[in-house]
This record gives sequence, C-alpha cells and structure tokens, in this order.
Amino acid sequence: MVTEPYYLLHFLTFFSYLPIRASASLVLSPRLLDLLLRREIQALLTFLVLSSVKMVREETWEGFVADTFLFAKIFLIVLSLLIDYHLTIWYIVVFLVLYTLTQQPPFQGLGSSHKLTPLQLETALVEGTSSNYWLIEFTTSCSSSCIRTSRCFPELSITYSNKNLSFGIVDIGLFPNVAEKFGISLGSVQRTPTYILFEKATEIARFPELGSGSGSFLMPVTKKCLVRHFDLDRLLIEYVKGQ
Repeated sequence: MVTEPYYLLHFLTFFSYLPIRASASLVLSPRLLDLLLRREIQALLTFLVLSSVKMVREETWEGFVADTFLFAKIFLIVLSLLIDYHLTIWYIVVFLVLYTLTQQPPFQGLGSSHKLTPLQLETALVEGTSSNYWLIEFTTSCSSSCIRTSRCFPELSITYSNKNLSFGIVDIGLFPNVAEKFGISLGSVQRTPTYILFEKATEIARFPELGSGSGSFLMPVTKKCLVRHFDLDRLLIEYVKGQ
C-alpha cells in the first residue's frame, strides 16, 4: 500500500489537514475554533460508525477502502468549509486530480482461476477439457465495480474449483471483441463484471441476467450471491458424490 500511488497520495492529502488545522488555530476566532472542534468530533464519530458498518457488510478489502475513502473526502470537504472556502476548493481540485490520475488497484491474486485470452477461452469451451463446467468472469480494470469485487471470484475458485468445474477470467478491457460476442456492454457499469456459466460450450446461466434493463435494480456482486445464482454447492456435491 505504501508504494501504490492511489493509497499514498490519498493518505498524504488526508493528513495534510493536520498542519493546516494547526495553522488555522492561530488565526481563527475562539468561537469559530470551538465550533470547528465540535464538528471535528462529530465527523470523527460518524466516520467511525460508518466505517464499522461497512467493515461488517463489505466482503472485500477493496470495497471497504473505496467506501471509507469516500466518507473521508466528504467529511474533509465539509470541515474545510468552516476554515476557509478557498481550502475547500483546493481539496476538491486535488480529489478530482487524484480521480483522474490514479486508480484503486484491483486484487492481484488468481486463486484457482485462470486468466484467459479469447483464443484460450474458445479452446477451453469448444475443444473441451476435463471440466464439464466453466464459470467465466468477464471483467475490466477500468470499472470501479470490477475493482471493488475483484477479490470475490479468486476466493470463490479456491473453494469450488475441481475437475468438474473450472474458473476463468477474461479482461474485456483488453479484448472488447469478447464483450461484443457475449453481449456485454462495456459502457454500462451495471454489466461489469459479468459472470457466465458454460456447460460444454453452452451458456446455461449468467449474472447479471440478460434482459434486466439498465435502470432496474441489480443485486450487488458477493460470493454468496454467486454461489446461490450458479448453484455452486450442488455442482460441488455432484462432483464429490461422483468420486
């Protein structure tokens, strides 16, 4: 985390409030300082409560960090308004620059899944392998939703991967022709990541499902959701019983 520009620059920006706050205490009136202190305490307590809730609800570290950074930005902007609106503008500009120049790094582990090129995907599905089923994650590093859930699929593959079920990852940001082939819209946040379960080259299930409009409610991607949607427990039991 120390060497990642995304984390380093955000932490430096957040901690810059401390010397600014110390300098402000020399020029602000006692009444305004008292108000600022009370707002800081309120913001800190609210931040801790929200972070605790997210820590319980979020399945991935990436999702937790994204949410807590968002909370920290909001509270920092609100507090800076009490000091000077010029400081607020400065923070807004900095956060816009960070959003443009840096990106939260996705989880790098693969678990028991395999990164596949379009040719390797076609070979696995069409020519056949020892696996009867392939669960494929179509993802892209340009999507914040893919980054937030990047840990789910590898961890899921560790539990459910076997000779009957294999897991694969295809980066449709690198291979947009694959997205077009399988009807995945790269321009829609609600369509990435997309998961498709194949049985001997035939698609038998997909999440999110085709036909769900862009404005409709889509369930968040979690390991429990994927296990339930693709009935992975049943596939694992069938494999164990067949041994």
